[in-house]
Amino acid sequence: MTKEIDVLLINPYDENALKNALGFITPPMNLMYLASSLEKESYSVKIVDDDLLQKGYENVSELARKLNPQVVAVTATTSTIKSALKYLELVKDTLPNSLTVIGGPHATFMPFETLKGSKALDVVVMGEGEETLVDIADQSSPESIPDLEDVRGIIFRDPHTGNLKSTPARPLIKDLDLLPFPARHLVPFDSYGASQEQTGGIITSRGCVYSCNYCSSSLIMGKKFRSRSPNNVVDEIEELIDNYQIRDIGFMDDTFMLNKRRANDIANEIRARGMDLSFVASSRVDRVDQNLLQNLKSSGMNTIYYGVESGSQRILDLMKKGITLKQAEDAVKSAKNADLEVLTSFIIGYPGETQEDMNKTIKFSTKLDPDYCQYSILTPFPGTPIYNELKEKNLIDNEEWQEYTVLKPVLKYDEIGLNKKMVERKLAMAYLKFYARPKYLLNHRHMFKVMLKTVARSFILPKLMGGTGKGWYQNIDNKNSSK
Repeated sequence: MTKEIDVLLINPYDENALKNALGFITPPMNLMYLASSLEKESYSVKIVDDDLLQKGYENVSELARKLNPQVVAVTATTSTIKSALKYLELVKDTLPNSLTVIGGPHATFMPFETLKGSKALDVVVMGEGEETLVDIADQSSPESIPDLEDVRGIIFRDPHTGNLKSTPARPLIKDLDLLPFPARHLVPFDSYGASQEQTGGIITSRGCVYSCNYCSSSLIMGKKFRSRSPNNVVDEIEELIDNYQIRDIGFMDDTFMLNKRRANDIANEIRARGMDLSFVASSRVDRVDQNLLQNLKSSGMNTIYYGVESGSQRILDLMKKGITLKQAEDAVKSAKNADLEVLTSFIIGYPGETQEDMNKTIKFSTKLDPDYCQYSILTPFPGTPIYNELKEKNLIDNEEWQEYTVLKPVLKYDEIGLNKKMVERKLAMAYLKFYARPKYLLNHRHMFKVMLKTVARSFILPKLMGGTGKGWYQNIDNKNSSK
């Protein structure tokens, strides 16, 4: 069989009710970074974004058979881990000599469990994957068994003994400017439909210096903030405009504004080049000021995202968020003064929370009056401090990873003074109370249909179709079970 490409990268289908209701399907940035690093070393690569294409396991494995790659790699979050492994199992049946690889946050934090979970899986990549996957490709050959002993940052199955082996951790990439821009030419930008404005995603930094209890970002990308230079960032924006005609940019960093001087320099460089664009960026509420926001607005920023997370100071402190409610109010006010749209996010059902705390969160979110608000149920993803705490106390109800969608309760709430149905009701109430306000709908008329569609798909229809909602996505959309 002739080899058509060297490496096949697969993005698994992500069955997330809220994402699908709103149409938020975005190109797989992580795979595009892996692909560009491989192409830089002269490997031929193909990306199959099955979250977009929804070809299904069999069709993707048949495509793999035709392409006959030496390496097949899939990325996985917690809720897509079972689906991701299913792709590899079918590929392995078709191409038994291919080297199968998985990476992403779930595999990073549960590497041995992931490798033990499927005999079709050969290698788990932990953390940043660009350099690691190139090293794996270097060791792969159809003529010989790969020697992975010297590839840092992996857990692999010894091809001779079947034993699982680990290698030393790989150091984090120091100079992010050395990474080639993501291989956007390998994904079908014109096919993202309603999410096309989302295709202009850019990651300008990695690492987080904070230690929020529910987040694993600093554990994946390190506690040290590593950033690209302003010139390098704006060069990529130019590529998006010139090569892809994309002028709506989303900075996808965890802490884009951690270094205020750098954020200002990026804004200044955009203006200096006379670029016509609009962009979205996120920030902690304690990392903004009026001058910074005005400068970013003048360079094209139209929306800012704040992770507020709770309307109860006691719960914010339990989360180790490190902010105050007053800082959240001031940050939203500053953004509005700069004529920016504001998106906020909140978590409901945090351990230690009461119904009163949840009501405070709902009330506070409407008091802030942002343009958009996102609510989710506390989900203890592997790798987060809260997962380790709850696991130790036996308070996690199940580890059916496909249910870790942030819309389903997965804790033993009865043992901490709450119950699952009440938490689900509070989530539905939060969305309804925020988006169904008459004044809000008058000012955001375009959100009326979105609000009805989201509430119906995420909360009402599951109740009508069997109570628990389990399996209702398949009933409505006839899609495969599978962030």
